[in-house]
Amino acid sequence: MTEETSSAKEQADQPLPLEGVRVLELGSLIAGPYAASILAQFGAEVIKVEPPGTGDPLRRWRKMHKDTSLWWYSQSRNKKSLTLNLKDPDAQDVIHKLVEDCDIVIENFRPGTLEKWNLGWEQLSAINPSLIMIRVSGYGQDGPYASRPGFAAIAESIGGLRYLAGYPDRPPVRAGVSIGDTLASLYGVIGAMMAMHHLKVNGGKGQYVDVALYEAVFGVMESLIPEYGMFGFVRERTGASMPGIAPSSTYRSADDRYIVIAANSDSIFKRLMNAIDRPDLAEDPELAHNDGRARRSDELDEAIEAWTSNRSLKDALQVLEDAAVPSSGINTAAEIFEDPHFRARGMISEQPLPDGEEISLPGIVPKLSATPGTTRWLGPQLGEHNDEILSGLGYDAAAIQGLKDKGAL
Repeated sequence: MTEETSSAKEQADQPLPLEGVRVLELGSLIAGPYAASILAQFGAEVIKVEPPGTGDPLRRWRKMHKDTSLWWYSQSRNKKSLTLNLKDPDAQDVIHKLVEDCDIVIENFRPGTLEKWNLGWEQLSAINPSLIMIRVSGYGQDGPYASRPGFAAIAESIGGLRYLAGYPDRPPVRAGVSIGDTLASLYGVIGAMMAMHHLKVNGGKGQYVDVALYEAVFGVMESLIPEYGMFGFVRERTGASMPGIAPSSTYRSADDRYIVIAANSDSIFKRLMNAIDRPDLAEDPELAHNDGRARRSDELDEAIEAWTSNRSLKDALQVLEDAAVPSSGINTAAEIFEDPHFRARGMISEQPLPDGEEISLPGIVPKLSATPGTTRWLGPQLGEHNDEILSGLGYDAAAIQGLKDKGAL
């Protein structure tokens, strides 16, 4: 047995880090469900509650495979699907029973919605005082905007990100993914893990984690507010460059591709200048540190692009790699799919669909050395685990059928 095989076997024999943690997911689309998917990948039992008949709208988003979204299969892996009409009192009773033995509840309804259904924080924490609840909303659980509907696109705009995305002579643009949702999901998971640790170490009661989409975006805006507060400086769109940090930009190659070069540390700058045959700039004392380079950033960008524009992307990247200068082409999905590093790191994972075809999923992040996350199964069929979950709560076949007849299930 090789060392690599032995290591993989030892990992497989280890329990996943969140085994024994039970999560109840009330919500749809991205921000709440993506938080739950992270927990599910590391061993938590995640029970996803969906409306009967339609299910989570994500089941029908973007590219479909036989009436099911490929995105759904990825984001809902390792989850169990339970269909309940949360407006129905009998369905609410099911939630109350589930909460008795849950560690975490995740929801992303507009504030006040769950309270109308007798499923708010006060109601659920009274049933289970140790409960932790991740509450994701557009604007948070209080404040003058709390009741407004919120989506990632709005949060990215209010939180300051959209204003900075794009070129100064054009309207702001969006990233090609719902970054506001995923940032909120990450904050939700971080908050839940901190709350679980607090509960374990310090005892006491559970708590809820209030995650606002706009605050998740605002939290990663770096020096935006200190610069305005101190100097009245409003950061503007700057295209592919980052003013004040030089050289760091995107440069065109001879074959009309783009190269991103980040050489803004003192030693890397010297290596870059020598690699592009500009020792004069490498040894210029005014360029020895970032503040001097920032004042002459246009000159440096012109020198770099004069070099890249005479080389193919492949050739330029090889020179830069040999000089240990951080650089890259700008990958499409096709290039990511074929990249050997992604494959070596397990970041493209093939899994069988119900009909036997394969789907390629993104690998699991982060990587734990002893207890890494895993894909145990793909996103479930709608209501696939109804009988399993309800029978575990003490409902017999007749009671389950009664819930269906009433429209609660």
